[in-house]
Amino acid sequence: MNTGISAINAAVQETSAFVRPLFSELGKVIIGQSYLVERLTIGLLANGHVLLEGVPGLAKTLSVKSLSSCLSVRFSRLQFTPDMLPADVIGTQIYNPQSGGFTTRRGPIFANLVLADEINRAPAKVQSALLEAMQEKQVTIGDQTFKLEEPFLVLATQNPIEQEGTYPLPEAQVDRFMLKLKIGYPSRAEERSILDLMAHTSNLPKANAVVTSDQILKARQVINDIYIDDKVKDYIVDIVCATRDPEAYKIQAKDFIQLGASPRATISLTLAAKAYAFLKGRGYVTPQDVKSIGMDVLRHRVTITYEAEAENKTSETIIQKIFDELPVP
Repeated sequence: MNTGISAINAAVQETSAFVRPLFSELGKVIIGQSYLVERLTIGLLANGHVLLEGVPGLAKTLSVKSLSSCLSVRFSRLQFTPDMLPADVIGTQIYNPQSGGFTTRRGPIFANLVLADEINRAPAKVQSALLEAMQEKQVTIGDQTFKLEEPFLVLATQNPIEQEGTYPLPEAQVDRFMLKLKIGYPSRAEERSILDLMAHTSNLPKANAVVTSDQILKARQVINDIYIDDKVKDYIVDIVCATRDPEAYKIQAKDFIQLGASPRATISLTLAAKAYAFLKGRGYVTPQDVKSIGMDVLRHRVTITYEAEAENKTSETIIQKIFDELPVP
């Protein structure tokens, strides 16, 4: 087994060579926010969609646009608004009076990297237009189904739900995001650097292409081979099961959890932990990798009760309690 892990380690070292240039190029445009940049890369490597939540002005959109500039892939941006229609996302069929037939006009979803900006400003039927594309990597328009090109990734931004003019995302859609990131304010030193870099009316810094889609797809192949011990697999399953039935693990949180994480969370946590290990240059997953990425995978998949809200508890505090009290292999 050691020989196998050594070979995987060597493959990881070789195929992850693009990571440092990628982070370096993004660092030209984005000051700080290393957590955001790392997690966006994990989503890209693990083939998982990412939801970014934070108040306006925290470089959410800039980060996604800069990431697309670093990759040699097709990019499209969708600005979600309350009057938007599903056809504005996936496309529609247009009647041609000359031929008497219909032609298909493809929407902006037909790209490799799709930025769904302020996704929670659109009503549920528009948000739901993304569901088939996000899960099956295909789009149905009329009676035709079109496969989407790989890599395909939806990176969505949303303002906090309490803000004016926002709609909560449907649970089915939220569950399709591998990671949900909560973006905070930069430090004072970072804010000062942002001022120096961005307080200009022209010649703003731009990221250049340093990674190809072939490199990303090759990295995904290597990530599939990253080793996870059976004990770590059991630990991942125990974490997810503890969000559904905490009492079975002697964790006092049953009254605070209305709905636990789905089996999709188990798959996402495993893939994200593998991608995290890949970024750290390792060919195997440790329990710490699972804990490091676990909050981002689970925070949007655990629904809390009114009792939890009354006691000012959030899904994060409950998940952290599970991480703290569940035995680590």
